[in-house]
Amino acid sequence: MPSVVISVRIPRELKERLERLNINVSDVVRRLLEEYVEEFEVGELRSRLRRLRNRLAGRLDPKILAKLVREDRVGR
Repeated sequence: MPSVVISVRIPRELKERLERLNINVSDVVRRLLEEYVEEFEVGELRSRLRRLRNRLAGRLDPKILAKLVREDRVGR
């Protein structure tokens, strides 16, 4: 997968501490950004589901919904 370079300005003291502790900044930043994006996407999905649930409130018969779920499970 192609990659791009990003840069971040940090205090010199922090850079020195990172170097002293042999912390691979690239790996840490990459992992934290991946986790952050995943959490953000999950939050977006939750928000969309909440809006959908509010739009459908009272429109679906719970018995029909349960029947459809049951049929789907049996069909697998």
